[in-house]
Amino acid sequence: MSIQAAMLPDGKRLHLQHGPIDLIIGADSETAQVRRAYMAARARFETVLARLVDELPLLRSEIPEQGLPLEGPVAMRMARAVQPYWQQRVTPMAAVAGSVADEVLEAMLYAADLGRVYVNNGGDIALHLGEGGRFSIASANGLVSVTAGDGVGGIATSGRHGRSHSLGIADSVTVLARCGAEADVAATLIANAVDLPGSQKITRQPARELAPDSDLRDRLVTVGVMPLDQDETSDALARGAAVAQEFQRRGLIIAATLGLNDRVHRVEPVTLIDRKPAHA
Repeated sequence: MSIQAAMLPDGKRLHLQHGPIDLIIGADSETAQVRRAYMAARARFETVLARLVDELPLLRSEIPEQGLPLEGPVAMRMARAVQPYWQQRVTPMAAVAGSVADEVLEAMLYAADLGRVYVNNGGDIALHLGEGGRFSIASANGLVSVTAGDGVGGIATSGRHGRSHSLGIADSVTVLARCGAEADVAATLIANAVDLPGSQKITRQPARELAPDSDLRDRLVTVGVMPLDQDETSDALARGAAVAQEFQRRGLIIAATLGLNDRVHRVEPVTLIDRKPAHA
């Protein structure tokens, strides 16, 4: 299983693929700087998958309060991202796509002087915006557009129609956070929370019956949802929104959009600024 590396037909973006990891990378700068950055991305990508496979048993373990004895740099990124959620039975695998994107992005920024750069790992994106930079992408819940001043370094999407199994019924949840890993795990957990516990309209199945090596093991994942009425849709979205708002309050995410049955709920950024004059 060799690494595939090639420029895309537009001549501007780099495609890196190794096993299940598939990256689309874009960078804006002088030609020499972009070339240097792409070389660094290719070099760093060389060992990412092998190091992850070495620690896969631990990475598929639920993160305990004290953390896990991981050694690889990407594995440690994964663990740091999920640590704040240790009480929710989450494994570092919930942050794998975002962590890989973050690692490659960091290597590029170390090697070259770049204005705007992004690493898109199957829809989970690590992002850097220099002064005046802007990044826009169409998500299932609408257009996401951020600027350098927004503090967004990661955009991730999760839901029951995505690459991984979900415990919830969200069609799509998109999260903006400080880095790709943090956005990745938060999107997963918010999507899990968009749910109607006990509803007979939802069909679930143990994850290991669908994927024997799933880190979710015997947890019930969603495999089917019958049509929901407006009240049911609103209830499920409200459950997810409450979790997203709590994550935002804790400083774990910047913003999120939650979609179900053509309905979208937005959890907007909140900036607390005390504009009252100080008193001596």
